[in-house]
Amino acid sequence: MHQLLTISPLDGRYAEQTKELTEYFSEYALIKYRLMLEIEYLIFLNKYTKIFKAFTVEQTKDLKNIYLNFSIDDAEQIKDTEKETNHDVKAIEYFLRTKINNLDLSTVSPFIHFALTTEDINNLAYHLMWQDAVQKIYLPNTEKLIAELKKLSKKYSDTSLLSLTHGQPATPTTLGKELNVFASRLERQTTQLKKHKLQGKLNGATGTFGAHHLAYPEMDWLDFSQKFITHLNLEPNLLTTQVESNDSLVESYQNIFRINSILTDFCRDLWLYISRGIFLQENKTGEIGSSTMPHKINPIQFENAEGNLGLANSAFNHLASVLPISRMQRDLSNSTVTRNQGVPLAHSILAVKQILNGLNRLTINQTKIDQELNEHWEVLTEAIQTVLRKFGETQAYEKIKLLSRGSKFNQNNLHKIIEETNLPREEKNKLLKLTPSSYLGLAKKLAEL
Repeated sequence: MHQLLTISPLDGRYAEQTKELTEYFSEYALIKYRLMLEIEYLIFLNKYTKIFKAFTVEQTKDLKNIYLNFSIDDAEQIKDTEKETNHDVKAIEYFLRTKINNLDLSTVSPFIHFALTTEDINNLAYHLMWQDAVQKIYLPNTEKLIAELKKLSKKYSDTSLLSLTHGQPATPTTLGKELNVFASRLERQTTQLKKHKLQGKLNGATGTFGAHHLAYPEMDWLDFSQKFITHLNLEPNLLTTQVESNDSLVESYQNIFRINSILTDFCRDLWLYISRGIFLQENKTGEIGSSTMPHKINPIQFENAEGNLGLANSAFNHLASVLPISRMQRDLSNSTVTRNQGVPLAHSILAVKQILNGLNRLTINQTKIDQELNEHWEVLTEAIQTVLRKFGETQAYEKIKLLSRGSKFNQNNLHKIIEETNLPREEKNKLLKLTPSSYLGLAKKLAEL
């Protein structure tokens, strides 16, 4: 389909930035992951149970090549079969049966999908698709953003900046320290995401190993299930209904939800810094900010990112509320929902890329930064009342409040207040040397953590 005819912007307008996810969340990808699991299960069954003649090294290689060399034509063949079966996993089983017969392995054909229910394959496929996309696409992009924020934090570690609390002038900080706050928050969440383990289940139609145990009661099917799922780099979940509970999958969604919330906070702050004139945006030849106002350079990268983060979190919320719930053993209400798990991840990755693009267009406006600081000497009243407290003045806050609340000071006004205090000359001199740009506490050190 032509990109101009797609319904979703992810497949149209933003296709170039999200195309790498087709290997993990397309219909083709789902079929391939399911096929891979059917084959790996068959190989593991052969190796672990010895219930049929052991595969040779060459036969194992041939079996793996079925999914390693899987093509669009193969996927279309399976989809054609699905039109007859009206069952997607069964269509894959029939496809694999044909492939195995062509390899002169027809005697093992009965053991394809042996004792399994559809959900044994589905839960593993969806969890692996998610895990691979997060590890190979999402985390590298997010870590690239964190690295950029850390670099900017150090670069601007001693760039003084007027803080605003409640939108009002407040104790100065540094730009680097403010950026490092976000880098630190993101690092904590991505660390949790990297450590998180997804679960998987392989225990039959209602989670009892009924068919497995009936066919081969001497087999330790609990051990088999644990080893197979661990082999897939998932954590075994032995206690389930027909469906895996999806609790671990939801935990992963909610982890990225939190990252997206942090990034939304970041986008809004960057938007406000640009609005204040703290940051200037690169003027790219040929670009237009407004169809009627020629002067404008809009912060569209951060606005677009915020929009995509919102879409992602709305979808994550729905996924998180639906997937852990299933009527009795299983219903299909969450089946179509799970197929969409790639959508919020795509919006999340798109947002990260837009933020990186936006950051690369920014330069600081030192003139504006200095102007803001020099216009608000009143922010140093915190320092004065704190030093007065140090020397035993119990009404320090109240006295300075009476002189300063709601007022806008210049240097002379502030120095007059300092001289009128009963502080020792040494302390007065220390306060008289203080400026809004130098009243930074440990901000520089914090920016470099």
